[in-house]
Amino acid sequence: MTLNFYIRFSTKFGQTLFVSGNNKSLGNEDFTQAVSLQYFNEEFWRGRVDVPSTEINSSDIEYRYMLKEADGTRVIEWGNDRVIKLSKISFSEIVLIDTWNHAGDIENAFFTKAFQEVLLVSTLAPAKQKSIKTYTHEFKVKAPLLKEDEVVCIGGSGLQLGEWQTNQPLLLSKEGNWWTIRLNLTSEIFPIAYKYGVYNTRQKMFSSYESGKNRTLNSESGKPALTVIHDGFAQFAFPNWKGAGVAIPVFSLRSETGFGTGEFSDIKLLVDWAKISGLKLIQLLPINDTTATHSFADSYPYAAISSFALHPLYLNLGKMAGSKNTGVIKLLKKKQADLNNLPEVDYEQVMKVKFSVARELFILQQDEFLNDAKYFEFFELNRHWLVPYAAFCYLREKYKTADYNQWKSQRIFDEAAIQRLASPTQKHYDSIALHYFIQYHLYLQLKDATAYAHRNGIVVKGDLPIGIYRYGCDAWMAPELYNMNTQAGAPPDDFAIKGQNWGFPTYNWKKMQEDGFAWWRKRFEQMSEYFDAFRIDHILGFFRIWSIPLNAVEGIMGKFVPAIPVHINELNNQSISFLPNRYCRPYIPDHVVNERFGQEADYVKEHFLFWKDGSFQLKPDFDTQRKIEHYFSLQPESTQFHLVKQGLFDMVSNVIFFEEEGSQMQRFHFRINMHQTTSFRDLDDYTKQKLKQLYINYFFHRQDDFWKKEGLNKLPDLKRSTNMLVCGEDLGMVPDCVPDVMRQLGILSLEIQRMPKDAQREFFHPADAPYLSVVTPSTHDMSTIRGWWEEDAGKTQRFYNAVLGHYGPSPFYCEAKINKEIIIGHLFSPAMWSIFQLQDIMGIDETLRRNNPEEERINIPADPKHYWKYRMHIGLEELINKKEFNKELQTYIKASGR
Repeated sequence: MTLNFYIRFSTKFGQTLFVSGNNKSLGNEDFTQAVSLQYFNEEFWRGRVDVPSTEINSSDIEYRYMLKEADGTRVIEWGNDRVIKLSKISFSEIVLIDTWNHAGDIENAFFTKAFQEVLLVSTLAPAKQKSIKTYTHEFKVKAPLLKEDEVVCIGGSGLQLGEWQTNQPLLLSKEGNWWTIRLNLTSEIFPIAYKYGVYNTRQKMFSSYESGKNRTLNSESGKPALTVIHDGFAQFAFPNWKGAGVAIPVFSLRSETGFGTGEFSDIKLLVDWAKISGLKLIQLLPINDTTATHSFADSYPYAAISSFALHPLYLNLGKMAGSKNTGVIKLLKKKQADLNNLPEVDYEQVMKVKFSVARELFILQQDEFLNDAKYFEFFELNRHWLVPYAAFCYLREKYKTADYNQWKSQRIFDEAAIQRLASPTQKHYDSIALHYFIQYHLYLQLKDATAYAHRNGIVVKGDLPIGIYRYGCDAWMAPELYNMNTQAGAPPDDFAIKGQNWGFPTYNWKKMQEDGFAWWRKRFEQMSEYFDAFRIDHILGFFRIWSIPLNAVEGIMGKFVPAIPVHINELNNQSISFLPNRYCRPYIPDHVVNERFGQEADYVKEHFLFWKDGSFQLKPDFDTQRKIEHYFSLQPESTQFHLVKQGLFDMVSNVIFFEEEGSQMQRFHFRINMHQTTSFRDLDDYTKQKLKQLYINYFFHRQDDFWKKEGLNKLPDLKRSTNMLVCGEDLGMVPDCVPDVMRQLGILSLEIQRMPKDAQREFFHPADAPYLSVVTPSTHDMSTIRGWWEEDAGKTQRFYNAVLGHYGPSPFYCEAKINKEIIIGHLFSPAMWSIFQLQDIMGIDETLRRNNPEEERINIPADPKHYWKYRMHIGLEELINKKEFNKELQTYIKASGR
């Protein structure tokens, strides 16, 4: 059989096209073995492939196209839904006329799991077309946004296409993603002009043709052939689909049956409320196990000890006990009531009780559980992470630390050794199987909750953290996948002026790419068990990560990796008199010490500094921030010590350049915000001017193409490995290349009113949002609308006048009507999604919202030891019964077209 490929694509000089598929003739999906196509005309590239008979009956052919740029960069088109069933085709020649599927096309979003399995699920019986035995052409087109009573039809020139008549148009039937019709055009005169249209099956009436020019089809001369036309997307003039959602961590949910924290079972109540309010999505924070220290520090949801295991915090003990062991739960009624009545989550107490009860229930149910066929199926499907995770938890408890470097055995992961450790024949097997038991019940409860959401038409959106916990199971199992000698974080911004240090190791992307990002693919596969969409936390990290050395505490000590450094020749060319000690060593002259420490200056000079070469230097015991932090951790708490410690941190960071390791003082990276240091201030004006020019070039120009290639080297492969709707958290110091790459890949951006990406604007207006985006007035990392309103009176006043369009002074407090106005402004945005923190939604009602807006905040990024304990102040059952409030919210959502 011969396959003739025609791909509609207009190329530029140096570009070439290839086709790849899932059989040997097409390279077995190895794009290095893809079949090269040839330029045909301004509209098409074409190629010819002979398929031997041995491949015809083996399987269906799936194929797609690849564009290769002049510099070798590859762009693979989106999707994998072009399928040719060779065994059912009698022709010896097939002509395939295709349209390139650009990943950034808006319509592709509607073929993700969120839409295909939740939002656009049709209950309409598919239209039936007349079956014909002999056909020469197969037309295929996609149209994801048809209404329940609408189908695609086709009309055009020639007898078979009805000569454009619309009384009885030819109806297409749905086959997978494609609307399809098969016709015999043997007697037709080519070229044929045609268009797709919409037909209303309830009214039995033609609605309209698609917009744009007529489509044309030419005849291919030669032997008889079947022609299959994949026409891409029908150009119907439908309004853009829009939805609204709510964001809240699971631990923040409150219900009458709770145990002092939100649980997976509470998601059902959240779904009930979302449905009656007109919301279509619930967004959660990460839900993986973070149990490392058994302290409140584990409340940080982005420091998971496993990227696969779920957090025991979210267990519903009653469901775990079942009907046979209700007595165990009844004994806890008072403790449950005490914890559930607390205004915030008492993380340590809740975890202590849940672990204790889970252990007791495991003992009671052990025999039945370990012989459960459904559990065995779960175990087999998840053993690649479940066994190492359970062993890790056992060893963490045995050695009283999650830091595997301190364990007396199994410090270095060995799979065979771990399998022996986890063998059912071991005396300690129950201590390992306990974690199988807990994870299985978490799986059942989350699966049940998300299935309930889907049945009710609600999308569940997860959160993909950018990092992993340094002393967690992932790092223990495969330390080679991470740069364990660095820390990930973020550069300074308005919310954290010294930057952020998350403490996570950075990714070894080169190593990860060797097996096709297998770890990431497994991670996405696990998430898709529950979620329909997800947010990529700090998507900028896929282009470059803010990397901080282990000896530093503050994020301000970091630099972007990878990055093109400044070479010493660039400094020389600018006539900058470069002195390594002056630019790369902490600048601590006498007047700077006096200025920074004031009356504590003599104490600092005596205890922490020494004089050398006309300036002070830090003593070896205090020459890094980590050493300084350790010293003061041993001292009693006092304001004096706190101020001195912070001052010494500032001395360490008082540099202009960080030398690139191993460069022998030839290559350098600017310290972020170097112009704010006294080291920079004390330079002569000429040098400062030249350094500023290099600084701007370093951060905002020279890296852009380099970082773009880095992003395109990772994100396309990762996005192709999942069918979840992908959203990126693209906040902070955003390189110019990031929005372009996200548009190319169809990744939704995040737009926040108080964090405009245009440096020339103080506020972003939701009306200016691109369609493929999520708009929100606040996130878990910032204050709520009401809290923000009270933070800066001057900024609030400008917002009140310029954005909301009101005259006169702004109210001191954010009244409900102001909160409501901001919410409505976001609902009417053109963005695909408007998602709100639950606190912001409740803020539109004076009687429903919390009295103190400061109690509504979830996280403070500037505080690395923040306790994540926010909890709803009313129960979900009470919220569901607020009928007037819910009806009002539904009215606003419906009026906005969401």
